[in-house]
Amino acid sequence: MTRESCDIAVVGGGIVGIAVAAFLAEAGRDVTLVDRTGICEETSSGNAAALAFSDVLPLAQKGMMRNLPRWLTDPLGPLAIPPSYFPKLLPWLFRFWRAGARSKYDASLAAQVSLMQLAEQEWLDLMDRSGTKQMLRQDGSIELYESESEFEASLSGWAAREKFGIEFRHVDQGALAQLQPGLSAQFIKGTFVPGWKTVSNPQLLGKALWNYAQTRGARFLHANVLDVAAASTGSVVQLDGGRTISAQNVVIAAGAWSHKLARRFGDVVPLETERGYNTTFPAASFDLRRQLIFSGHGFVVTPLEGQVRVGGAVELGGLELAPNYARAKAMVQKVKSFLPGFDASNGREWMGYRPSLPDSLPVIGAASSNAAIFYAFGHGHLGLTQAAATGRLIRDIIVGQNPAIDLRPFSVERF
Repeated sequence: MTRESCDIAVVGGGIVGIAVAAFLAEAGRDVTLVDRTGICEETSSGNAAALAFSDVLPLAQKGMMRNLPRWLTDPLGPLAIPPSYFPKLLPWLFRFWRAGARSKYDASLAAQVSLMQLAEQEWLDLMDRSGTKQMLRQDGSIELYESESEFEASLSGWAAREKFGIEFRHVDQGALAQLQPGLSAQFIKGTFVPGWKTVSNPQLLGKALWNYAQTRGARFLHANVLDVAAASTGSVVQLDGGRTISAQNVVIAAGAWSHKLARRFGDVVPLETERGYNTTFPAASFDLRRQLIFSGHGFVVTPLEGQVRVGGAVELGGLELAPNYARAKAMVQKVKSFLPGFDASNGREWMGYRPSLPDSLPVIGAASSNAAIFYAFGHGHLGLTQAAATGRLIRDIIVGQNPAIDLRPFSVERF
């Protein structure tokens, strides 16, 4: 048996785990990050590249419940549930419905805003420290509407954002053509968010941030984590091949697989998997000026460095079912209509597993039964956006500082 030791073991090499490791390494802690695949090689490698700091409305209160019956009748639409998975999903859907109650709206919104405001500042600071600021794009985004009724349905959400100082402006069809030439005339209005940010390539950003963490002493161990258990000196992480890691603290940041490890400490977390699809094309496919959000169809189109990515939609189908790439193809067919002249050749399809909790808030903080175990998961489609804030908060807790925001809304004990 091979045994290693460290101060803190971070389970999960996605963007959240990387950010946690970077913050702890900056604080002088001896950090080992463990992942079965590599650094930023799974879900964090293929997201839509948005730092969506203004996306503060919880999903259950963002028109999803209103659109749910219509969407579920379309197997290739914005939200799909494979029929074989529906019975298993019912308890989560019930919690999701409860999370959309008006009585919970103000508290959920305030918690999300606090995390987003922290995330924006921490990302900008972390990019400065890590030398990755050149990967940040600040071109804004456009949310697009095909009818007056669709536009009017969005107004309450924009009014909620306005209360928290989020800048935006509604634009007519003429202004849309200036912001993004080549749009189909079916889009009659839009909302431009100038503060919306993206990154040039989410996978390369994750790898660059890890390189920075390594310069501060963080180490990577390529292994599959089989179990995490309490020990007299802290915790033991059991790995494949008979290896173990002895650590004073363990941070579970394994995305959609995290709830399996949380159960070991008595925490039953209602985590489901948003299976997201995308297709990435060469940049020459379309002259895309900024991220376009087709909210009525549940996907976005993003300019990356040398690429254009079409992706989004939600398939609540767990971790075991085979990918249904017809969903990616359906988005591409829509884009060809929405952006006439889009060259849909030479695309590369992908699917990732986004860890989704029914109230749209992640779990950040200590396990309920073990003060040596910490959770940093459940960010849904906002993992990249909220990674730096999560890293800062986990560091604050472990080094004994007061957290930068109130962590009670993110406690695992809320379930």
